[in-house]
Amino acid sequence: MGSAIAGRGVPDADEMRVARLKLQSSAALVLDQQSGEILYGKNATTIAPIASITKLMTAMVVLDANLDPDEKIQITQDDIDLLRGSHSRLRVGAVLTRDELLRLALMASENRAASALGRSYPGGLDAFVRAMNLKAQLLGMSGSHFDDSTGLSSTNVSTAEDLATLVRAAHSYPLIREYTTSTGYAVHLGGRKPVAFHNTNRLVGSGAWDIGLSKTGFINEAGRCLVMQATLAGRAVIIVLLDSWGKYSRIGDANRIRKWLEVASGHVARPGKSASARMRRQFSVLNSRTGPTS
Repeated sequence: MGSAIAGRGVPDADEMRVARLKLQSSAALVLDQQSGEILYGKNATTIAPIASITKLMTAMVVLDANLDPDEKIQITQDDIDLLRGSHSRLRVGAVLTRDELLRLALMASENRAASALGRSYPGGLDAFVRAMNLKAQLLGMSGSHFDDSTGLSSTNVSTAEDLATLVRAAHSYPLIREYTTSTGYAVHLGGRKPVAFHNTNRLVGSGAWDIGLSKTGFINEAGRCLVMQATLAGRAVIIVLLDSWGKYSRIGDANRIRKWLEVASGHVARPGKSASARMRRQFSVLNSRTGPTS
């Protein structure tokens, strides 16, 4: 277990509640963020591929390096996904700032953006991956290993316990909180109109949720994954869901956890962010720049 997590056992009084929570994810963890108490665990120490959850570590390594957020970085042939052939609207030759790449990698899980972030790190991708694994070691993530900045490699692995540690650490970065909970963003890529990107987690825009951090992931080996920091039933919690077998199972599991906590605590479901707060982050459009295209 990561060093940031305390309280492995579930209190006896909670055992019957825990038994009634049936999740479809192969591995899961629900953690009280403040106390570190594990409220629910399922195969929480099993090591498994984590897909684009990797991008949270990518973001922390980028931000820890204090690199110029306004530096312009060009998408190159090296950023094309030859492993899985995943689609991207960031064409080779497109130029974005490091900050834009970070936002798109976190919010829209843009693989070319995450690749460019790792490639443009001082010392290149090899140095970046070393920094990722060092960061994991410093956080106490002993069951984790990283091989790329995107999560496309199935050798990027972790456990539900380690990912709870990762989410807890990532939540301390204001930009990660902001970018992972934005519902949409658009950038000029050289065309007549800005290109719109959207959050890969539809719960972010839901009034039933108060989400402080979110990241999804999917490759065949990992299944559908979801990690979140959220306030539920008046309690800040971290949720980790790995290898959900169906397209909507991770969303269903998240909603089952929310209802379970509300019923167990006696809290009436509260709306998430206020309408005005949601509107402020609904859609940011960058109008001040255009990038060359190839």
